Amino acid sequence: MSETSVGTEGLRERKRRETRQRIAEAGLRLFLANGYESTTLDEIAESAGISRRTFFSYFESKDDIVIFWQNASWAALYADLLKSSPDLRPLDAVRDVMVKHSLRYTTEEMTSIDRLMRSSETLLARKQTFYAEQELALFATLCEVWRQPERRMALRMVAMVSIGAMRLATQSWAEQVGQRKPISKCLRDAFETLESDV
Repeated sequence: MSETSVGTEGLRERKRRETRQRIAEAGLRLFLANGYESTTLDEIAESAGISRRTFFSYFESKDDIVIFWQNASWAALYADLLKSSPDLRPLDAVRDVMVKHSLRYTTEEMTSIDRLMRSSETLLARKQTFYAEQELALFATLCEVWRQPERRMALRMVAMVSIGAMRLATQSWAEQVGQRKPISKCLRDAFETLESDV
């Protein structure tokens, strides 16, 4: 393969990533503005400057746009976790990174995202699978930082309880009435409960 063809292939992949990102941004913008169920694939395609047929070259469904954003958010979290010192306790490192990432969202943004996730039965159904996938991904990331083989069982448990704490914190946040405390506070509370009562 020549240098020219390698360069051309790189450009093609970059353009594909940019188009996928543009579609995802258009979809999320429309979901938050008009509601998930009310947004059509044609509207997403038009907003992204592509045809409906082209949409299916990048995403299989509207659900996949939401999953795309969730995956991107978790990938950023894992990238930060990989920077953790192996001298830290794994559970403390996960807590700190989760809280840090939760601070990126305002209460209004969290409310909009929560409403979006609850607006679709298919999204709610996929949520369970998504959490299971993130538990495995978190475990794999932990194993990159704390590499001793004898720690693997403990790291698997850290992954399990951390995802559980995050799920319960999100549920607790969503069930608040009146003025909501930040999701970051709910996360801290969940991890503190884990430390004190388990």
